[in-house]
Amino acid sequence: MARMPAVSLAAVPGRRQRTLELAQEIERHGFAGIYCPSFGDGMGLCLAMALTTKSIRFGTTIAIIYNRHVADYAHSASMIHELSGGRFVFGVGVSHGPTHQAMGHHVGKPLSDMRAFVERLRAVPGTNELPPVALATLRAKMVQLAGEIADGMVWANGSRSHMQASLAHLPAEKRTSPDFFIGNMIPTCISDDKEAAAAVMRRTLTGYAMLPNYNNYWVEAGYEEEMAAVREAARAGDRDRVASVLSDRWLSDVTLYGSAAEVREGVEAWYDAGISTPILVPSSADGGQMKAFEELFAAFS
Repeated sequence: MARMPAVSLAAVPGRRQRTLELAQEIERHGFAGIYCPSFGDGMGLCLAMALTTKSIRFGTTIAIIYNRHVADYAHSASMIHELSGGRFVFGVGVSHGPTHQAMGHHVGKPLSDMRAFVERLRAVPGTNELPPVALATLRAKMVQLAGEIADGMVWANGSRSHMQASLAHLPAEKRTSPDFFIGNMIPTCISDDKEAAAAVMRRTLTGYAMLPNYNNYWVEAGYEEEMAAVREAARAGDRDRVASVLSDRWLSDVTLYGSAAEVREGVEAWYDAGISTPILVPSSADGGQMKAFEELFAAFS
């Protein structure tokens, strides 16, 4: 029997109550966890899930460290951890330049900012016990920092073929410890129309490919030709061309798409690559979030 992945879930305004019902469905289906992305109120959704789910592990992947005061995060994270009976993982990250600009954040160096945040988080008085802290990682130095100061780490859109090279920057005992969280958020589209599913995945990742930190990461992972073409298209302001230069080889390495059987096989490949918590981020070729979850439930029933 295939191992069950975790899933990504966000509370869409106007459907928040339905989102909590969906979280309960995810739990009943036996998925390995529920993790909330940086947009929307992930902390609020996690607090609600602490009170409306029973046994499933859940967390933020990620909460942006600049969005709230560290003491506010510490007290909220401690409360969610306590109310959930220890099921909460506090995933934190620095996010990206466009997000910083939109939010008016004044940021420093990612590594030093992250180190300072975790140190200050753990020094906040009166919080009682804090949950495990997982760092959003991409390249070697943040992986090394996670191995040094955190209880786990999580990629978004990681390269499966490059994962062993990335994990080599962790201490050996962290790579194999069941207590050290190693996750990756994987864009996923389940459809027998593989071409349509691939088109959805390309649209989903176009913006990421244009971000310098992701572009450099995928160059490191062996996709220099694709990323050079992305930079050229971006300089020309041709966003549609960006999607077209993302090769099938790259897309299959970073996302899961195709039939239910192909996606299940892909999840196993991610486990084999060293990701102990694959987090599927479902999209549908035929509808919205709810349709995507219907397809996911059917694939893993």
